[in-house]
Amino acid sequence: MEAKTNTKPSSLRWAILRQALLRKTRESPDNQSPSAIKRISRKTHQGFNFIPGQVVEDHVNEESNFRDVCICYTLPVDGSPKILVKQRVNNGVDLSDFEVSDRYNVDNTGLVCQWPSEDVLAYFCLSHADMFRSKRVIELGSGYGLAGLVIAATTEALEVVISDGNPVVVDYIQHSIDANSTAFGNTKVKTVTLHWDEEVTYNISNTFDVIVASDCTFFKEFHNALACTVKLLLKNVGRSEAIFFSPKRGDSLDKFLEKIEENGLHFSITENYDSEVWKRHQGFVAGDDTWPSYEKHHCYPLMVRITL
Repeated sequence: MEAKTNTKPSSLRWAILRQALLRKTRESPDNQSPSAIKRISRKTHQGFNFIPGQVVEDHVNEESNFRDVCICYTLPVDGSPKILVKQRVNNGVDLSDFEVSDRYNVDNTGLVCQWPSEDVLAYFCLSHADMFRSKRVIELGSGYGLAGLVIAATTEALEVVISDGNPVVVDYIQHSIDANSTAFGNTKVKTVTLHWDEEVTYNISNTFDVIVASDCTFFKEFHNALACTVKLLLKNVGRSEAIFFSPKRGDSLDKFLEKIEENGLHFSITENYDSEVWKRHQGFVAGDDTWPSYEKHHCYPLMVRITL
């Protein structure tokens, strides 16, 4: 059993990122409890692995001195294109990233790695392409944007906007959009820097049929702003919805859903939303050693559907 800690989540967030930075300098982390950090850092190199990826390009980024890689993701549907995603090697964080985080009041978790819930979201979107056909779609807090790229390349959506609050992440997304441009067909694809705590200024208010997001509900200080952003972006004429994939992570998801209700939105939660995802989840719970630190409430993303 993990020892209880009074350390604030924001402090633990910085501890995770500091660990990543210290790996570069071979220093040892100082005063943060490993078990406390583990509470919010349940990432794994393997994850659910519904969309396997292989490194096809590896080079040093001259600006940050970290290694960037291009990962080729193979989609598990016959006839689907391969998706190229530019990202940092796992755990790559630079001092300048902290400056960006402070300047824009955003976290750097999108730079750390491709998080497991994003893999599940991408797989779900691929398996339910009809939900996005001829629709305007935006991914919030996308990180490197695998799910948004999958939607753009496979569902015949009208438009896909892949957004994140961190401009460094958005630069990576733009590289990936350029690398996959031939796979998008007639779908318009773009990326924007979107801060949830600022007024939407991109002329995109109340225009989206579908919002998707994964693992965006942990930090409680962003809950109300995220709920307000969902309400602002959803199309208010005709059917529209937001689809979130998020683990419970203590009471963080529940607290976010309280803000959803306070903003006049409605939601439903589904635990078993896909037979293959559920089967893999049960395997991890049973002790599959490809994810030894797996714990249901911290790792398994529930599906939350939000409507006006």
